[in-house]
Amino acid sequence: MLITMLQRLRVQNLAIVEDIEIDFNGGLNVITGETGAGKSILVDALGLVLGERADKSMIRAGEDKCSVESVFHLSDASSINGVLDELGLPPCDDGALVLRRVISASGAGRNTVNDSSTTVQALKMIGNFLVDMHGPHDHQSLLSQEFQRELLDAFGHLEKLTSEYRAVYGRALELTNKRQELDCDEKDVATQVDMLSFQVKEIENARLADTDEEDLAREHAIVANAREIVELANGVVGTLNESEGSAFEGLAAAVRQLTAMARVFDEAKAWCDEAESAGARVQELANTISARVQGIECDPERLQFIEDRMALLSALKRKYGGSLAAVLSHLETARARLNDLETRAERIAEIEATIAETDKELRKVGAVLSKERQMKGQSLGKAITAELQGLGFPHAAFDIHVTQVEPGPWGMDEVDFGFAPNVGEPSRPLRVIASSGEISRVMLATKAVLAKHDRVPVLVFDEIDANVGGEMGNAIGARLSAIAGNHQVLCITHLPQVAVHGRTHFAVQKEVRTDRTYTRATTLVGRERVEEIGRMLGGSNFTSVTLKHAEEMLNAIVA
Repeated sequence: MLITMLQRLRVQNLAIVEDIEIDFNGGLNVITGETGAGKSILVDALGLVLGERADKSMIRAGEDKCSVESVFHLSDASSINGVLDELGLPPCDDGALVLRRVISASGAGRNTVNDSSTTVQALKMIGNFLVDMHGPHDHQSLLSQEFQRELLDAFGHLEKLTSEYRAVYGRALELTNKRQELDCDEKDVATQVDMLSFQVKEIENARLADTDEEDLAREHAIVANAREIVELANGVVGTLNESEGSAFEGLAAAVRQLTAMARVFDEAKAWCDEAESAGARVQELANTISARVQGIECDPERLQFIEDRMALLSALKRKYGGSLAAVLSHLETARARLNDLETRAERIAEIEATIAETDKELRKVGAVLSKERQMKGQSLGKAITAELQGLGFPHAAFDIHVTQVEPGPWGMDEVDFGFAPNVGEPSRPLRVIASSGEISRVMLATKAVLAKHDRVPVLVFDEIDANVGGEMGNAIGARLSAIAGNHQVLCITHLPQVAVHGRTHFAVQKEVRTDRTYTRATTLVGRERVEEIGRMLGGSNFTSVTLKHAEEMLNAIVA
């Protein structure tokens, strides 16, 4: 058994699959079957449990949910346990990692890692450490210069250097954006400065910090009604204390009468005390009122000042906000904006100086990255060339062109894979000359080289042998078998020349029972495997000659 591998995959109610459970082995696992039998569904299922995008249409007709479960065997779970710990998930027990995903027609799916609920993003993160999947549509990605650059960086282990470059580039981009924000028409700047200066001066001159609107309103009410207040106050004081028959005189007479009553009626003494107290309070109230209104006088000038002040405050609130607090807030904003505009030239100079320094740093880091890409590109080109020699290109040349350009998000380089399939031909960009069959083999050669430098233990190839013939199929199978020496490889193939190289062979078959389509997977050994290779060679009506050829092919690999 390999150190780390996909041990089991169970798929339920996915597309035409009702229930399939496959136990994989180490080395090269090949999966074959007629077109439409459901081979690629197994790869899709593995993709789902590793966080790929799901669709409710994947659910088998008549069912309300589908599920995929994968079990990985890990002899050293420390790295994965570290990832699980970061994700708040339990560690692996006995070197087993169990991933499960349920997709429901109602939309309420469920994802688990070691029976603990998690997110699709967590499944994807874990999957990136375990499986590298290559589908039938991934061949064309090799023609993308962006993908080519990513392959070169992966081969050269340039992640740290590219991250350093990206960090500096991010700072440079932020500075450039700030500099652009300062670009504006000088006339507009002058207009804004004039407007903001006026607003700041207008609000500052109002001295709002010294103003209490409630106090001002109270004073206005007093000054505006001074004559009436004084007249009424004088009348009250007279009624209480000064006029004939005042309240104070009445209470004084009551005290005299109660004093006389108290000589013959003890209870009257308490009443007498209360009357004396009431008289004192009346006297005190009259004095208080008299003292307060002494300072109130009709002052037209003061009234005008107060009304002008109130009108100013109302005008400021209409212009700058519904309250004095809003006006003061606008003042701070206007001051800050005015300062920005008045110091704009200095800030532009500072930012441009920083941009120049950052650009110098960016180009320095970019130059180091470029040098590494040049060196690693030569090594990668030689390694892929060597791999291609075993894939039907004995005289091919493969090289990596790294051309320096202006700094961009991923460096200062344009990466282009060059390919010369035949001797004496000049190298030309792969995206220009390669046929689909050539692209498949170049992709396999690239994957084979990267596999030697990659820690991902499981490689999945879905029709890596597309658009190639039988002879090349044998070369591809041999290369996959070699890769499987230190990786687990799962390969869906339609070529018998590839299938015979498998250490373990699975056949996916489709059948119809009671008007329903079912898919099953069988591990083939002995005669069953010979017959499957025979079917792949000659179709369903294979002959004894075909079977003999199939047997010879299998024996040749074993030998």
